[in-house]
Amino acid sequence: MFRPSLYDGPVVKVKKIDSGCSDAGAIPARVGRKRDPRLEGDILDAAREVLIETGYDGMTMDLVAARAGTGKAALYRRWASKAELVLDVVVRAKQSQMAQCQLPDTGTLRGDLLALFKPHSMEEGERKLKLMAGLASAMQQNAELAAAGNAAVVAPWAAAHRALIERAVERGETRPDADLDMLSQVVPSMVAYRTLVRREAFTREFLESLIDSVLLPALMR
Repeated sequence: MFRPSLYDGPVVKVKKIDSGCSDAGAIPARVGRKRDPRLEGDILDAAREVLIETGYDGMTMDLVAARAGTGKAALYRRWASKAELVLDVVVRAKQSQMAQCQLPDTGTLRGDLLALFKPHSMEEGERKLKLMAGLASAMQQNAELAAAGNAAVVAPWAAAHRALIERAVERGETRPDADLDMLSQVVPSMVAYRTLVRREAFTREFLESLIDSVLLPALMR
């Protein structure tokens, strides 16, 4: 859930608004199987740890099943392939980073955009990079997964950004004629490119530069 004071600095208040993102990035139910949320959660947790430890190429369904304490058949009843499992691992990680429709309200668009992102310790950042590297490898080997991966990584954050920009428009802070569909995807898309393609850590400095040099100038009167 988005929390006040995600970065060092003044405490910000959090206001619930309807961004239309309640289902963004949700893990879809798969037809033809009865869901066991607890077992599925155990499998996803195990898959995340195996992926981080071995990388995508070294990850196997056998390793994940052993780590989860279940049979390999339980995995294949839920995911047809390792690539699909990795996608759901990343989707779940994204869901844990943001509470749907709980957006910061600092009084300025810049403050809101910065408050969306939570800094990571060096260890957490390394784990996240390994997780995203696994998704990138899966997307390279599975063309159909590429679009789903983009939706899982970019779409939830783009919905949140659009809600924040719309609120800035309403209070007269930004241009009312701006292309919100495009501009709401600028930061999430660049973050995805940085982590998935360049495989570099996402930092506050990078975010500030992107907001100040690209996004805000495009939105200002």
